[in-house]
Order: sequence, then structure tokens, then C-alpha cells
Amino acid sequence: MLFNSIDFAIFLPIIFILYWFVTNKNLKSQNLLIVISSYIFYGWWDWRFLSLILFSTIVDYLIGISLSKQENQTKRKMLLWTSILVNLGFLGFFKYYNFFLDNFINAFSFFGTEINANSLNIILPVGISFYTFQTLSYTIDVYKRKLEPTKDFIAFSAFVSFFPQLVAGPIERATNLLPQFYSKRHFDYSKAVDGMRQILWGLFKKIVIADNCAQYANIIFNNSSEYSGSTLVLGAIFFTFQIYCDFSGYSDIAIGTSRLFGFNLQQNFAFPYFSRDIAEFWRRWHISLSTWFRDYLYIPLGGSRGGTWNKIRNVFIIFIVSGFWHGANWTFIVWGALNALYFLPIFITNNNRNNLNVVAQGKYLPNLKELLSMLLTFGLTVFAWIFFRAENISHAFSYISEIFSSSLFRIPIYEKDDFVKPIFLLVIIFVIIEWLGREQQYAIAQLGLKWKWPLRYLMCKLPLKQNCLKVE
Repeated sequence: MLFNSIDFAIFLPIIFILYWFVTNKNLKSQNLLIVISSYIFYGWWDWRFLSLILFSTIVDYLIGISLSKQENQTKRKMLLWTSILVNLGFLGFFKYYNFFLDNFINAFSFFGTEINANSLNIILPVGISFYTFQTLSYTIDVYKRKLEPTKDFIAFSAFVSFFPQLVAGPIERATNLLPQFYSKRHFDYSKAVDGMRQILWGLFKKIVIADNCAQYANIIFNNSSEYSGSTLVLGAIFFTFQIYCDFSGYSDIAIGTSRLFGFNLQQNFAFPYFSRDIAEFWRRWHISLSTWFRDYLYIPLGGSRGGTWNKIRNVFIIFIVSGFWHGANWTFIVWGALNALYFLPIFITNNNRNNLNVVAQGKYLPNLKELLSMLLTFGLTVFAWIFFRAENISHAFSYISEIFSSSLFRIPIYEKDDFVKPIFLLVIIFVIIEWLGREQQYAIAQLGLKWKWPLRYLMCKLPLKQNCLKVE
């Protein structure tokens, strides 16, 4: 079930009414309702994959309890590795089996040996990367004794399958979200209104910006050999805003929806395109994933301890794994490695924590140095996104080679130019709103609170006009 669908528009108010008016007197009933509604939400796409969530939930619930009773360190490690292998085994099979098989066959073919092996027609379960990492964080934290294991199976099931963030994040830690299922929730009108505002802002980003940018980015990338370098730059910029508004839009809807039910999720995107260097970008982009890799991969590998080569190794590992997490294609791995190359110079020179505050904090405009730093970081990010979007490595290099040709200096030509201009105008308005709200949890958290109701109504109405500029 998609957030921007009629199904969800019907589903959400029904669950909201049942949650606050039918099950509100009993915490167990509320948690059970969340579990049932989450399974309906996920099963709406394909009910067969509900067994994966249920199995993962049972395994990690039982392992958590077993870890609390076990003092033998060897047995504790065996329990931890059981959880890791089960969860990553499912993820690896469904997401990466064909990738590894195809590359294995190609490697042997390169040396003149033919291997006959058929790829499997595997459907990738929606959200498997998200809930797998969420359950893993629970087991690892219990193993490290940072968290007491729960004996409440319903609360744990609700934590694993919580529908607002089940398929697109944020990837919540058990230390933050799980305890919220133990406490009685009370309806807070101001929190619900704030949640609705964030949902509307997420819908605006997803439907108005991302979906409209996507149609032009797709045409340009899918027919890149027919366009000039300047038009290809246009396509890369369209994709840059598409992917940000897609990812962060879903996160906003998830966080806002959670607030309607009395839950607080962590901020997942903190205006990353206003970053002044790549380190700041990665502190602001997909925060729940970046911090997950930092805490559960980078630090266990040694983090910033040890010699320079160990640090470089760890940086490359975390960025490459992050790229591979996004998809089973060499383009994602190159995208991750490229970001590692961006990051290394400022990391080695200990400048990776220079920009911890909000850019131009308390000011309307940045100074010249901040502006140039943001433009450089944005340009590097746009370049890296080309690999992320390309069909394969060859396509990415051909796309880039055409950009750095003489055609870069031509005026961009696009068949439906009259429709591109309104999209650009919308993107510019969007960037201005994001800039003005960059010190808030989301851009319109404070915008329009003192406006008269007709203006507030118009602001809320715009996201509901789905694909309003879409060209048939």
C-alpha cells in the first residue's frame, strides 16, 4: 500500500478512529491493532511475504530472550550470529542472489569457462532492507547489553512491523521506538496537527516535486544518446531532486503518520542539499541508515582508530556497503566508492566535523564562502547521482562523456519545453521554502502558522492535486 494512494487515504482514518476511539483504554489492544493494521498494510502488496516478517520477528524475539538468560560468551555469540545469518540470509537471497550468480558466471566466462546456471525469478519483498536492519539493531543491542530484551511479543511485533516506517524508513533503533510501545499513549491535538502538516509536506515533495521531476529525468536518462550535454545536466538535476523528494517525502509522511498515533520517530533527512562539504551531506542524508552503518559496521571495524590505511579501509567499506544496500547493481557500488573518494580528503585532514551547525544559522542568506561550498558539494552530489540512476556502468560513462563534450555549451533542448519551465519554477519555490525552514525538523513546521485560513487552505490543497503538471 503506497502512501500516495487512495487505499492509504481510506486505510489511515479507519485505523486512526479504531486506535483512539475503540482501543484507547487498553495498551495491549492498541499495540495489537498496530500489528494487525501493519500486516494488512504490508500484505496489501503481496500477502505471501508476511511470512518473512513474522519469521524474522519470532527468531529475533526468541534470540533476545535467550541472550538475557545466557552468560556463556561463546553461546551468546552463537545466538547473535544466528540472528545475523537468518536476517542477512533472507536479505541476501531475495535482493542479491541473481547479482552474485550473474557475476560469478561472467567471471568464469572471462577465463574461458562456461557455467550453466539459471537465474531465479525472484520478487524483491518491499521494505526488506529496512525491517531487516531494524530487527538486527535490536538483537545487537541486546547482545551488547545496551537494551533489556522484551517479553512482550505483541509490542515487539509492533516494533518490527510498524506500518508508517515499515517499507521506506526511517530505520528505527529498538532503544528509541520499542519503549514507546510500553507506555500509554494519549491523544495530543497539537502533535496530531503537526503530524498532518508533515504528512502534507511529504505528499507535496513526493507527488508534486519527485513525480514530476521523475518523468523528465526518465526520458532524458532513457534516451541519453539523443540529447546534448547541457540537456543531460538538466536530467541529472531533475533526478537529484527526484530522489531527495522521493526518499525524504516518504520519511516525512512516515514521521507525521507516527505522530498521529502518539509516536516520535527520528528525523531522517536534515536539508542535505544545503551541506557545505560531503561529510556534512552524509550527516544530513538518510540519517537513520548512515548512523546504522556507523554504529553497527564502521565502529566494530575499528572506526577512526588505528593507522591511516585502516581508516581509509573502513571508510571505503562503509560507503561501498551503503551503496550496495541500495541495490544489486555495480552502479550503486561505484556510487558508494565515489562518495568515499569525496569524503577521504576532508577525513584524512580532520576537517570532516567542521560544519556541525546549520548553514547561515539565524541569517536569511549565506556568506560567499558558504554559498560556494554549498554549490561545490551540490555539484559533486549531482555527478555521483548519475551513477546511481544509470542502467549500468557503461551507460553512466557514456552519459558523463557526453556532458563533458562541446554540446555542454548548447542551450538545453527538450521536446516539451513548455512543461519543463513550470517544474523548474516549482523546484525553485521548493528550494526557497526548504531554505527558510532549514532550522526546523521539516521545512513548513513553522510556515504559515499565523496566516489567515484561506491561505492555509491553499497551502494544504496543493499536495492533493496529484501529478498536477504531469504530461500525458
